[in-house]
Amino acid sequence: MNILLTGISKGLGLITAETLLKQGHTIYGLSRGKTGSLEELLLRNPEKLNWLSYNLSNTEDIHKIIFKEWIGIKTPLHGFVGNAALAYDDIVTNINLELLENMYKVNVFSPMIITKFTIRQMLLHHIRGSIVHLSSISVHTGYKGLAMYASTKGALEAFSKNTAREWGELGIRSNCLVSGFMETEMSSSLSNDQKNRIYQRTSLKQATDKLSVAETIAFLLSDKASSITGQDIYVDSGTI
Repeated sequence: MNILLTGISKGLGLITAETLLKQGHTIYGLSRGKTGSLEELLLRNPEKLNWLSYNLSNTEDIHKIIFKEWIGIKTPLHGFVGNAALAYDDIVTNINLELLENMYKVNVFSPMIITKFTIRQMLLHHIRGSIVHLSSISVHTGYKGLAMYASTKGALEAFSKNTAREWGELGIRSNCLVSGFMETEMSSSLSNDQKNRIYQRTSLKQATDKLSVAETIAFLLSDKASSITGQDIYVDSGTI
């Protein structure tokens, strides 16, 4: 399968790319920059991994640059994984409109527009494809300082569920993977004490494993999940 994956350069995106490549899929990966780990993955998979530097805050050029000039209309797309996200954390009384708008461009508007053109590509090539949006447990539990970030993920969950209803008749599926707290660059600013307090809220008393999330994404993209759509799938170490 040909899979479009955003936020490929590090963390969950990189692990998801590795997981999908091991299964034999071809990846079209987007990120703003190229890390050393991504460079190594590109060298090991020259025929299966395609990469484009793109800033998803640029919503206006998504169709032209990503779909027309890079992927091309003749390339069938079987799946889209909306992994890229920008975290703007602060308490509600400090909301900065400029930062909020930029986060919505990256976290909400870009994945919505990419979904639009991914579905068009699927329709053109008569593909019963799968879309997976990455959401966050903060939508459902609430964390101090994450109201704005959680609101973007909540918007994606609503968008995904309605997309599933709209296109299910043609075999196109859409799901959200609601991930628990993971050890990522986004969480690196937290102290060990802060992290441990979050872990204690879970049944497993530990961070959510990124590989477990990646494997679930791969499952949702596959035909093994052909009857799963319009769902929020929790991979959260038992937080809910």
